[in-house]
Order: sequence, then structure tokens, then C-alpha cells
Amino acid sequence: MTPLAAEAARVHAEADCLATPAQLDSALEQMAGEIRARLHDKAPLVLCVMNGGLIPAALLTLKLDFPLELDYLHATRYGLATEGGELDWRVFPKAEISGRSILVIDDIFDQGHTLAAICDYLKNAGAAEVLSATVINKRHERKVDFKPDFIGLEIEDRFLYGFGMDYKGYLRNVQGIYAVKGL
Repeated sequence: MTPLAAEAARVHAEADCLATPAQLDSALEQMAGEIRARLHDKAPLVLCVMNGGLIPAALLTLKLDFPLELDYLHATRYGLATEGGELDWRVFPKAEISGRSILVIDDIFDQGHTLAAICDYLKNAGAAEVLSATVINKRHERKVDFKPDFIGLEIEDRFLYGFGMDYKGYLRNVQGIYAVKGL
């Protein structure tokens, strides 16, 4: 095991569970119902924000019972850091954007810089409408002037991981939402 993997294991052993798998599944069901009501007849393009949105997008789209197209993009402010920096566009979506209804799925809405920039990019690329969904909304007052259209759970302002969110590149696969002690 690498030193960083050992650190991640130690962090997880000491972490606080803030949302269980059952709570997450219930939140996804609620989000899916709201998304169905809004997009069931629009054959939307669903964009997963990599890497954090992978698990939420997979599980949420399985609950959507209407035609949709799935693609991804990769834009991040974190990389392997625990604090955000400048937005780094790594992969733009390949699917046609112009004239489409688009749903962007990400793991967390923290300050909102990344998701707001992604949605602005898609609007400027000619999308008919851009909606966004995040499983987690972190409760604090440091947000940009933007709010996701669909939110699963409200979680306190701590450093979170699990269900797509990482700790230094590890622990995205943890079932549940956990908070790192001391961060």
C-alpha cells in the first residue's frame, strides 16, 4: 500500500458518517422524481462531471425511465488537493449541445464555481436549457450566485468524501458520505 493509500485508510477509520447508503438512495429517488417531471419528454443530454459525478450519475440515471443521451465532461478546481483553485477544463463533452435540454450531474455543490462555469459554458454553446443536479449541497454562505435545480441532501460544511467525492484521489467508492476529522 502506498503512503497516500495508507493515509486514506486511516482517515476513513476515523471519519464521521453523515449520510448512509439508504439516505443517499432515498435522496436519489426524490431527485429522479423531480427530474422525470421536468425532462421526461425532452430526450435530454445528461452530462456527468468527472470524476466526482461518476457514481451519482450512474445511480441517478438508472432511476430515470425515459430516453436520454449520456456523455461526460471533466472540469475541476481540486485535482488531488483539498482546496479549490482555478478551473481546469480537461475534457469537453463530445455530444451535440446546441438546441438540447441538458442535465449536468455532479457530486457536490460546495461554493459553486465549477458547476456555474460548466452551466455557463453549455448555455453559451447554444443549449436550449441547462439544468443541474448535485447529490450534496454543502451548507455555508460562501456560494456563488447560482443554485442547482435538483439537490439530494443538505450536509454540514466539512471536508466530505464518499459516493464520488474523494480524499486526495481515494475513497470515491465509499458507500455513504463521510467527513474527515479535523478538516
